[in-house]
Amino acid sequence: MTSQEIRKKYLDFFQSKNHLIVPSAPIVLKDDPTLMFNNSGMAQFKEYFLGNATPKSPRIADTQKCLRVSGKHNDLEDVGFDTYHHTMFEMLGNWSFGDYFKKEALAWAWEFLTEVLKLDKDRLYVSVFEGNPSENVPFDQEAFDIWKQYVSEDRIILGNKKDNFWEMGDQGPCGPCSEIHIDLRSDADRAAVSGRSLVNADHPQVVEIWNNVFMEFNRKADGSLEKLPAQHVDTGMGFERLCMAMQGVTSNYDTDVFTPLIAKVEQITGLKYTSNEIKNISEEQNKTNIAMRVVVDHVRAVAFAIADGQLPSNTGAGYVIRRILRRAIRYGFTFLNTKEPFINQLVAVLAEQMGAFFPEIKTQQNLVTNVIREEEASFLRTLEQGLQLLDKVVAETSGKEVKGEKVFELYDTFGFPKDLTALILKEKGYTYNETEFDSELEKQKARSRAASEVATDDWTILMDGNIEQFVGYDQTENQVKITRYRKVDSKKDGVLYQIVLDATPFYPEGGGQVGDKGTLVSANESIEIIDTKKENNLILHFAKKLPEHVSAGFVAQVNTDLRTSTSKNHSATHLMHLALRSILGTHVEQKGSLVSPNYLRFDFSHFSKVTDGELQQVETFVNARIAEQLALVEHRNIPIEQALAQGAMALFGEKYGDSVRMIEFGQSKELCGGIHVKNTADIWHFKIVSEGAVAAGIRRIEAITGDAVKDFFNQQESALAAIKETLKNPQDTLKAVVSLQEENAKLAKQIEALMKDKVKAMKTQMASEIQDINGVSFLAKQVDLDAPGAKDLAYELAQNAQNMFLLLATADEGKPMLTCYISKELVDGKGLNAGAVVRELGKYIQGGGGGQPFFAMAGGKNVDGIAEALKNAIHFIQ
Repeated sequence: MTSQEIRKKYLDFFQSKNHLIVPSAPIVLKDDPTLMFNNSGMAQFKEYFLGNATPKSPRIADTQKCLRVSGKHNDLEDVGFDTYHHTMFEMLGNWSFGDYFKKEALAWAWEFLTEVLKLDKDRLYVSVFEGNPSENVPFDQEAFDIWKQYVSEDRIILGNKKDNFWEMGDQGPCGPCSEIHIDLRSDADRAAVSGRSLVNADHPQVVEIWNNVFMEFNRKADGSLEKLPAQHVDTGMGFERLCMAMQGVTSNYDTDVFTPLIAKVEQITGLKYTSNEIKNISEEQNKTNIAMRVVVDHVRAVAFAIADGQLPSNTGAGYVIRRILRRAIRYGFTFLNTKEPFINQLVAVLAEQMGAFFPEIKTQQNLVTNVIREEEASFLRTLEQGLQLLDKVVAETSGKEVKGEKVFELYDTFGFPKDLTALILKEKGYTYNETEFDSELEKQKARSRAASEVATDDWTILMDGNIEQFVGYDQTENQVKITRYRKVDSKKDGVLYQIVLDATPFYPEGGGQVGDKGTLVSANESIEIIDTKKENNLILHFAKKLPEHVSAGFVAQVNTDLRTSTSKNHSATHLMHLALRSILGTHVEQKGSLVSPNYLRFDFSHFSKVTDGELQQVETFVNARIAEQLALVEHRNIPIEQALAQGAMALFGEKYGDSVRMIEFGQSKELCGGIHVKNTADIWHFKIVSEGAVAAGIRRIEAITGDAVKDFFNQQESALAAIKETLKNPQDTLKAVVSLQEENAKLAKQIEALMKDKVKAMKTQMASEIQDINGVSFLAKQVDLDAPGAKDLAYELAQNAQNMFLLLATADEGKPMLTCYISKELVDGKGLNAGAVVRELGKYIQGGGGGQPFFAMAGGKNVDGIAEALKNAIHFIQ
């Protein structure tokens, strides 16, 4: 069977068992702060297991895109080296929410594998949980007895907590599980060694294919277990491994899930991949195989993440995606000899392969291709320099441990993720000092930290029964009761309390819109609500203190000033989206947004800069819709098919239910859960304040509305008045400014000519100061020039010199600057690098910089450090 046929067989089988087939959730999670990515099939159903929401069917089946590259479930470093771990993979799953349990789940698993797919029963082994007395969880006798109906006892393995008790994380739903393993070895190998002894022993041909998890417990913050309100079944089958078993191969990469991608890599590189079936391959061929496996695995993860709305970046989930892609680029560069972007060419193959079942990869193909191509080009520009520097660092290292600060330099300057550097060092037989790296990272504060919250207490339940609701579309004030609360530790705000209300008017952060702020008021006290978010279908109100009487009645009051300003920006965002699609083209799609009281930010797909003329057209378009006084038409519970048929915009990467809310202002129709104005006239005016690039093919517009526009115009008027006063109140202000610019340009030319004369005079004087040290023409000196003059002088001095190492320091207008020039012979022959020199010496002037290996500059803040920088320059050539 082909992989497409296998996937269809699975879903058809469970549909015949009265399961509702649902689409995969996005690979990037947006409403669960405990997870960065969907790392299992159950992640999108967690709220059902917790009893916070009701599923649309008690039986569901699907195939879920999963990503395991961070946190507890992290397979990244195994990818490529073995043949069965992946970053992105598909998890086939069937679910029971308080309906069937162990008997049906295990019977159907056995039926599907042995009767539908006709896998050899003699190759299958099963496992059950052996129990854990310390946590008061008994041996799973029920699962053991069920399995005895299908397999002999010698094929039933007792598993420990690590292998047979499944947990999503430190907290949340969990329970014992029963795995099914398959032995794909040859008959001779199976006769020599029992497959039973190789289960869960990381053997590449004795692998787990299906895990049946029986959700019975909830792991609390204190580590204890409590029974869930109902028993659930959560199963997951590794699609790629199932394909391996069905297609008679012993590697996932030999299945048709990966062979078309590998064939494309072979075509691009001119190299050949050898199947896992071939033994005794050369070390060189093994490196090629590993590199190809890394590339074809990683492109899937990166492509689907981008298609679901997560662009590569330097923080959070975006940084994880960038790490994965850069790992693939480095393997291609080092082992496949690819010096130009090539991974982006695989996206077309991926779209052809998987587009029928995952349409987002087809519809987003151009965007994904362009983003990957730009990321490749960017990293390749610095990769070779970084690898040269790493070789130099290794050569200078005594022992087998590289200094952490050197690894940080690669990270900070060349964009080498630390795990990539660790991998390259491992290939050379080295490690690095992680403590030193972490220390440098803290000192530099190179990446912003997310203000995450970690629960320190379990929920205190005051009112049970899933009674919470949102009334904020109609009210900004409401009588409420607290249903539950818990304490959390926030990196940003310290100790906070999460409070859940029975009927809240507070809008929780979502769809780009920030959460409401306001107060909870009782007869005796007032509690400030500093933020509102949603997690596992619960609306969480954040407060710095808990009410003294939590069981009292309260009035929940939203800060209406903030909400009104936010609603203006949100409605303007919809109008601007329509404007961009009307003016730039229908290829424009929203790729991210922020709607706050102060301004709106909108990211969208477009492959060139938006011109000033086009921005003016967008402004005019939106303001025309404001002038038309379009009334809000709100459809609160409209079937999604009907909304889409009426032309509503749906955003990729968002998870929608069967019924949706559609917001309509004239021709603008979008699926949206946010807060909006009642009439476009309420926006007053729309003004774009900036436009720029975010990533390849992604542009960003920031804009303001309402009172913020009034403030903007007032500031512009004040600035114009100040300019007029400075220019002695000319009759024509614009003409006076142009005249001033022309005069300034003439003076600048005169200064430039004088500076060139000064540089020539200094060149003659300083040529005699050049020293010969170890065959290197060396000069380190402070000069009375500006930065461009120092650059000219460096090139003048180096014009006829060989083996030149030159460091010039300037302090023009009190700003210290280091300029380094190194001759090509020293760069190529001695491995010297001007960029590395100025980064190191830049520390003395409290700054940094970079450039090319032969020429680089660094700026700083500490003029007094110039002398020390000049003094230490000689160390590079001694």
